Amino acid sequence: MTIDWWTLALQAINALVLVWLLSRFLFRPVVDILAKRQAAAQGIVAQAQAARAAALEEKAKAQAEAAELAANRSAAMKAASADVAAQKAALIAAAREEADKLRADAESDIARARAAGQHEVADKATDLAVDIAARLLDRLPDEARVAGFVDGLAQGVAALPDEIRAKLGADGAPLPITAARKMTDGELSQCRDALNKALAREIEIEASVDPALIAGLEIHAPHAEVRNSFRADLDQLQADLKRHDEFHA
Repeated sequence: MTIDWWTLALQAINALVLVWLLSRFLFRPVVDILAKRQAAAQGIVAQAQAARAAALEEKAKAQAEAAELAANRSAAMKAASADVAAQKAALIAAAREEADKLRADAESDIARARAAGQHEVADKATDLAVDIAARLLDRLPDEARVAGFVDGLAQGVAALPDEIRAKLGADGAPLPITAARKMTDGELSQCRDALNKALAREIEIEASVDPALIAGLEIHAPHAEVRNSFRADLDQLQADLKRHDEFHA
């Protein structure tokens, strides 16, 4: 067997040239493409991790802000309740004082009216006193017309007999709540929470507006009535004055 060294040498050279061409025009571009894709994939992973970290940070920040808002709202509600209670006591005292003054000023006219059998004059004097008291109470700031009366309403519900409380808001029926003005979402939530605690169960409420209440909240349900409003206080004041007049007639 004879070996053709020239042919073998040429074939070896061709093989080397082929390897060089493949490494330069095929392998190297492929390696570069793979390197670029790997770098791009690593960049996407890094962006995703950064986005996830930012989202977790925003979530923690939102939770902290929500907790702070809840704490501030609770403190504001308590402060409003205390302020309304003080203003209510002062206005009620002023209203009673004004009513007593008007009743004293009209004493001679009432006496003549009773002597003549004209009790209508006395009733008008009493109604006038109550009307003036209502005007004084109407000076209460708008923001204090609801929040300061929630706890009193809940206490009135808690004081009802067990069989009556069991019927309030039962079977999914909403409990009707009347306010002196339209309640905000926060006031509705505060009222619902207080009533849930008073009834020891979850209920829904149906809010309505009656400006005649002046300030406060009332419940007028088929089985019970709970009033915690300036109108209720004025009605009681009017009834007390008329009983006083009848007693001294």
